[in-house]
Amino acid sequence: MLAVGQPGSAAPLPPVAEPDRLDHVLLWGRSIDEVTSVMTAKLGFQVVPGRNPGGVANRYIRMADGSYVELLGITRSDASMDPGMLADQASLHGSAGARTFGLRAPDLELRRKQLASQGFAPTDVFSASADDPDGDGPAHPPRWRLFAFKRDPLSSHLFFIDYATLAATPGRAAAGRAARMHPNGAQAVTGFWLLSRNAGADRDRLARMGFGGATPIRFPQLAARGYCVPVGGKRLLALQPDGPGIAADALRAGGPQVLGIDVAVADLDAARLRIARGYETQLAAYRGLFGTSFLAPTRNDLGLLVEVHVPAAQAGSLACPAAADGAERGGVPAGR
Repeated sequence: MLAVGQPGSAAPLPPVAEPDRLDHVLLWGRSIDEVTSVMTAKLGFQVVPGRNPGGVANRYIRMADGSYVELLGITRSDASMDPGMLADQASLHGSAGARTFGLRAPDLELRRKQLASQGFAPTDVFSASADDPDGDGPAHPPRWRLFAFKRDPLSSHLFFIDYATLAATPGRAAAGRAARMHPNGAQAVTGFWLLSRNAGADRDRLARMGFGGATPIRFPQLAARGYCVPVGGKRLLALQPDGPGIAADALRAGGPQVLGIDVAVADLDAARLRIARGYETQLAAYRGLFGTSFLAPTRNDLGLLVEVHVPAAQAGSLACPAAADGAERGGVPAGR
């Protein structure tokens, strides 16, 4: 059962004009083509092209609300990688999985100053290059800007990012609409799951970063427990193993990681049928934090789990449940 927890004793950070929100997860495949095939053929996502500037190719799964998953794959032995990529690969050893996620901060400089004042060690702000082929050119603001941390504040690697508003063109508008039309009906990425040996430590550091209000949860399907932390109307789950099971196996095999994501779809039954056919198996539904949900069996393919849930309009609040509602995450068959 859920119970009231203490999110940490740090004084809350002053509010900003627009809150941070979940942005994207970096998901490495064993190859870019393999991870693309799993996402399209087995899961029914629309994958759109990216670039391959230095031997690390990327592609995207973009959602209508702006959230997304970035797919990555090494394409040559002498690939040029930034420090974040090198850190991921040091953990993954060429296997599939996710170790890094990003939060969008609309006021990047202010957020960086706030975090430094709380004792964190943000890096300088990095920007897309002036000749970025997907930007508006050197005379315009860079397409994206971000900062990471000299010392990781959480069990998984974190960065904060923001984007420029690009010039609206018919081609960009058409490409954007097409990118967000998923055969499985996906609408939004609504949660990231951070797996570590100490969920409480992640909870406390998130509270110091301004993300308080954590609610204790259990996730029976993973044999995990931890905290649901609200971020910009969505959720970060800080999890640790709760006995033998998926979480313990994943932590033993790969250490701290982004274990999974939540995805809202337009029609849960249609999505479940499609993914069940892709994996040639039956998928049981249960009641999770977002309402009726099911777990796609992606761990072996992606090193990442995907929980699919009812449309956002039917899920109620996408933030964490109130501590008084008494519901455990999962564990209740949905009978569907």
